[in-house]
Amino acid sequence: MIPFLDLRAQYASIGPELEAAVIAAMRDGNFVLGERVERFEDNFAAYCGTDHAVAVNSGTSALHLALLAAGIGPGDEVITVPATFVATTAAIVYTGATPVYVDIDPVTWTMAPELIADKVTSRTKAIMPVHLHGRLADMASICAIARLLGLLVIEDAAQAHGAERDGTRAGAFGDIGCFSFYPGKNLGACGEGGIVTTSRDDFAAVIRSLRDWGQEGKYNHVRHGFNFRMDSIQGAVLDVKLPHLDRWNSQRRRVANLYHDGLRGPLGLPAGPIGLDHACHVYAVRTADRADLKAALGDAGIATGIHYPVPVHLQPAYAQLGYHAGDFPVSEALALQSLSLPLFPELTDDQVAFIIDVVNEATMQDLVRTA
Repeated sequence: MIPFLDLRAQYASIGPELEAAVIAAMRDGNFVLGERVERFEDNFAAYCGTDHAVAVNSGTSALHLALLAAGIGPGDEVITVPATFVATTAAIVYTGATPVYVDIDPVTWTMAPELIADKVTSRTKAIMPVHLHGRLADMASICAIARLLGLLVIEDAAQAHGAERDGTRAGAFGDIGCFSFYPGKNLGACGEGGIVTTSRDDFAAVIRSLRDWGQEGKYNHVRHGFNFRMDSIQGAVLDVKLPHLDRWNSQRRRVANLYHDGLRGPLGLPAGPIGLDHACHVYAVRTADRADLKAALGDAGIATGIHYPVPVHLQPAYAQLGYHAGDFPVSEALALQSLSLPLFPELTDDQVAFIIDVVNEATMQDLVRTA
């Protein structure tokens, strides 16, 4: 069986480092925030090229607190995309603001910048692009539009740890960047975790306060805050893993480019060849016969995933936003047709070649049946 993701293989490669860090954190008895979290914050900020990184308990909390620090609340609007995990929209709704969607680009599957201006109103306060599957959105265009219109840019970089373009990494393009450290991410914790990156001193200070019950100094609660703190064990784990991230991303790109070069037939592939601006968190192909392809791969012992089968604007929880099927055709087509292939650093060339052979055989059989 070839798994979709194999965290045991990652653990096998760095297990002694992780165990030593976790045991040290257990022994010192400081389990919430503390020096291990602070060290990871400093190292991650330096890695991303921002002045600050504020660690929290999840990627969703990172998005939520970033929006609040930016002063976004009831009556405001945030422009984003429906082709994303639901947390992007949920965080906007948590603040009382309204998500306003634009469709994605049919080639990159990220926010289409040319659609933004028509959605801006007097209530628009920010643009929240999503680096879907780990590919950077067109940040030069998005940031230029934001500057022209006086809007903030908050990056949903939950899948894009380490992606870079022209020397700038994800999380450093906009005013604020937000990352998830869910275990399956390119940089994953041994549990939940998230972080906010920014070079704005004022935003960083507010986020640090909000994550810890709105305190500025012990028992001095100056704003309505939350219990969104990162625990020290996750900080220790992430600090061990961070130096390996570039190597892991390089190995992910190797796999993605093998897919790109080897896959044939009636498939829509991510634009390639894959470069540094793609962290390769997910490698999804598009096919009109997703169920058949998924079944063929399963029969061959190959696990697959679907990211994401229903775009957010069609989720029942957000029906009140008033969107309907057909409003965002590119996002909807991606949701109906995409199938994610196994992608993790430890995949071997032989495993990738086997996956490619199974996909190509299945898609050619579909062609014969429909001829």
